Order: sequence, then structure tokens, then C-alpha cells
Amino acid sequence: MTVRTRFAPSPTGVLHIGSVRTALFCWLYARHCKGDFILRIEDTDRERSTEANVEAILDGLSWLGLDADEGPIFQTHRFDRYLQVADEWLAEGKAYHCYCSKQELEELRAAQMERGEKTRYDGRCRDRTEPKEGVTPVIRFKNPQQGEVLINDLVRGRVVFQNSELDDLIIVRSDGAPTYNFTVVIDDSDMRISHVIRGDDHLNNTPRQMNMLDAMGVAPPVYAHLPMILGPDGAKLSKRHGAVDVRDYREQGYLPEAMLNYMVRLGWSHGDQEVFSIEEMTALFDINDVNQSASSFNPEKLRWLNQQHIIAAPADRLGADLVPFLVAAGLDPANGPESARVAEGFRERAETLAQMADSARYCYEDFTTFDEKAAKKNLRPVILEPMKKVRDELASLGEWNEEAISSIISEVAAGFELNMGKIGQPIRVAVTGGAVSPPIDVTLSLVGQARTVARLDRAIEFIAARGAANA
Repeated sequence: MTVRTRFAPSPTGVLHIGSVRTALFCWLYARHCKGDFILRIEDTDRERSTEANVEAILDGLSWLGLDADEGPIFQTHRFDRYLQVADEWLAEGKAYHCYCSKQELEELRAAQMERGEKTRYDGRCRDRTEPKEGVTPVIRFKNPQQGEVLINDLVRGRVVFQNSELDDLIIVRSDGAPTYNFTVVIDDSDMRISHVIRGDDHLNNTPRQMNMLDAMGVAPPVYAHLPMILGPDGAKLSKRHGAVDVRDYREQGYLPEAMLNYMVRLGWSHGDQEVFSIEEMTALFDINDVNQSASSFNPEKLRWLNQQHIIAAPADRLGADLVPFLVAAGLDPANGPESARVAEGFRERAETLAQMADSARYCYEDFTTFDEKAAKKNLRPVILEPMKKVRDELASLGEWNEEAISSIISEVAAGFELNMGKIGQPIRVAVTGGAVSPPIDVTLSLVGQARTVARLDRAIEFIAARGAANA
């Protein structure tokens, strides 16, 4: 059997964290089994579905690299097929017209609630043979009234529903629009879906869908209902926790492979391993290994994983990804070192590309003031003469590279009987304006010879003025 999974988002919203995990698990299982991954857009809610949301979903999936083997397939393009099945079921007695008004159904619901009963449609039109004049009916599926539905769920195990607890679901509204549970059944059958992997909020829909598949004479797919994702506070994941458009993470400088790595760990594990490449995830992932417990979204863990993938990414690729973030930070990428060199130099200290761009600001533009605390500690009169010597040696350096820079600083430090920290940190403050940067030779190499010398001149003036003021 060829494994065929499907991701079926509704464009009533954008692609958020919960949806990304579902898409990833569907994609990974299909890739792991060398099967097919189908993208289906469930846009039957025509009032709330928007083209902008469709584009958001497709753009998000494209950024993450979750490529589909088939699709996108739009449900609104398949209405004729749904209505064909509805007509067949009416003719075969598997469905019926319901003429109940909204008021009648509300009264039924109120009476059931007053009696403490479960609210449900009571099937009063189930055996009706005569139409009601002036009323456009809905179509309901004639659900079996006896027996049970058994779901052998790959995540939750054995789940049983009694048919007596399931009412007759509306499958076509009075305006002729097919409903979600009905279209899903037909699509899963027509598209030969072997495994339905989705959130456990869909579990209650499953027995209804299995009964409708049975009415079509089709064996149901294998189901796997994924546990919820909770916020760090244990509440249902919401926008305040990070359940936002996944593209927002792209704008913040997260790498797609880091997002996928984090998502796969929300419910699945492989020993104690935390960092996975996409190739490793594909090779190791099995839907049977997903656990039943809810997972918690942890922004700190996501940032840590993003840093691990930044460290591992090829410098050329990372540099190309960095350019838009330099521009967004108001920097001119042409007014400084190549972005790949910056990425190589800053990768160990950046959790996101946006953070990297901001940290590298001094490589592309001059600063006007030193960090006050760093200057007070490091730009002192005692370092004035070593700083002058470093400045002169660097100014006359013929080949500007890390090895030559490091050699000069080491020689000056030895000549003044200073350890590297005593001279390296003042140079760092002088050239970057602050106390934190990559290794000093890397930093100066990136800043460039002309800028380095000019900034050392400025720091020397600052130190001299400070010494004169204290004299």
C-alpha cells in the first residue's frame, strides 16, 4: 500500500504553529514511507475564506519546504462531485431532506437542555416522505442507529463511539453548500488517502466520517489524532503564546529548518536527541512513535534550536538570508563586509538573523558614542600607549587578515607585558563601541582597516581627554 497523507487547512485563517506541526507530521510520514503528500484547501466556508489566507498558507508551506506531491486542490472546485454523492445517497435512502426551521431546532435544543439531555437532532424528518411547501430543506446523512464505531488510532489507541450517541449530520445546507464532514469524506476517498493525521480536536468527527465512508462502500483510512499544543502556562496555545502566522517567525529571523526541528519535537522524540536535520527527521520519523500527551510551546527552546541551526548552516546561504535583515535594520549591505563573512563571524552569538544584523551594525555604520560602562572600565589612561602602538602597527599593515591582525595585537601585548584580555577588550570597545563582539581579530577583519584605524584614533582622543580631565 502506498502511504498517502493530506494536509487540509481552511483559509479562514493563516498558517499557525498547530497547523504547521500537523503539516509537518503528514509530510514527514509520507516522505519516510516514500509515499505521497497531498495539499487540499478546504475553502467551503465561502464567507470566511479569503484569497489572502490561501496565499499565507501556500507561502508559509513554501518557506518551510513542505512541498506537496499533489495540489493544492480546492474544495470549491469540487462542488459538483459532492452534490453528485448527495443525490446518490438520497436515491439510496442513505440521506434525507430535513425541513426543520431554525426556530424549531432551537426549541428542540432548549427542551433537551431543560431535561438535562445531550443536545442533538432527534431525526424527526428521518422518515418524512412529503416536502414542506415554501421550505428549502437541508440534506442530512442517515447515520446508523445501532452498533458502534471502533477507531484504532495510531496515537490514542482504541477509541469506541456508540452510534446511538451520533445524530444525523447535515451534509448539504439549504443554500446547496456541502458541509465540512461530508466533503472531507468524499475527498479522502477520491484522493485515496491512506492515513489521516490531524489534531485531536477532530476526533469527535471521525466516527461520523467513518460511517459516511461505509455508506460509500469505502474502507476508512488509518487515523492518527495528535495531542494539543499548550502555551508555557499550560493553557491552550493562543496568539499571546506564539500561535501566530508562521511567517512572523521568518520576519524575526528564524530558519525554516529550526522551525521544523522544533515542531517535530512537540509530541515526537528519538532518544535524547534535540537537534535534527531535515534528512534525519525524514529517516527517523514514524507516526506510531507520537505520544498521547499534550506538548508545551517553549519560545526559549525555539530560540536555542534556531541558534544551533544558524551555527550549522553554510555561511554562503546564511549570508544571503542575512541581507534582508541588514536592510530592515537600516543598514547598507554594500557599505561593509560581505554578508557571508559577517554570518561566519557572528553565528556563534546570534539566536536569530534579526539579532545578528543588529549585532553587526558597527560593521556597516559608524557609532557616535561608546557604551558608558564599557568605556569607563576599558578606555583608561593606562592603556593609552599600547593603544597608540596597536593603531600605528595596524595602520601600516599591508595585508588585512585575521592572522596578521592577531599577530600584531599579540606582539604589542607582549611588548607592554599585558595579557591579551588587557589590550583586546579596550580595542574591542574602541572599534565596536561596546564590550561584546566576535574574537577581536575576526571583529577587526570585518570592520576593515580604514574604519578600525579611524575608530582607534577616536578612542585614543577619548582616553587622552579623560586622562587630562583627571590630571
